[in-house]
Amino acid sequence: MKQKLMAILVVMTIITTPLLAQTTPAGGPTKIGYTNVDYIIGKLPEAKVMQNQLEVTKAQLDKAIGETYKEAQEKYEAYQKNGANMTDVIRADKEKELQSLSTRIEEMRANAQTSLQTKQQQLLEPILTKVNNAIQEVGKESGFLYILNMDAGAGTTPIILFAASEENNATNLILRKLGVDPDKVEAAAPAATTPATKPATTPATAPATTPKKK
Repeated sequence: MKQKLMAILVVMTIITTPLLAQTTPAGGPTKIGYTNVDYIIGKLPEAKVMQNQLEVTKAQLDKAIGETYKEAQEKYEAYQKNGANMTDVIRADKEKELQSLSTRIEEMRANAQTSLQTKQQQLLEPILTKVNNAIQEVGKESGFLYILNMDAGAGTTPIILFAASEENNATNLILRKLGVDPDKVEAAAPAATTPATKPATTPATAPATTPKKK
């Protein structure tokens, strides 16, 4: 998704720049590290807090949409039941009201998606800054000329296609710099994990069908 790509690219713009260009000995071996920013973010306590806040926001948006849909559905059922006995003026007024509610529901869905993505970006920004600072520190302390990101985002080709060994994998160093014990993380991790930067989805409690004019 676009949201995730933007977040990862912000980090990539910084972490792929030379870290020790001025201190690497001329003719010496080039030390290039790699990591997975998405994986690191997913292991931070802040990521869980972010996910919880997004779920609360989504639930609130879902509720608002659901209530509006319920109102529209009730009015549509009343219109179907009594429409034949209405005057042309009242019938036209009811149909206009139903159409207005239908449009309102669609607008609420679109606005909810935008609102959820904006909140996700706001919550994610300080986490990315924290991770980037840790990457910079690890890069300088460990003598890496570059630290590359293994995952550029969903639907893209990974930056690192092959790694002969784990020697230059800076992930655990970065996690420790962030105060996370990699050994405890691995021991507690389930078989499959969901990236913390997974794009927020559109609130969808309200059925897709909206009242139609008779």
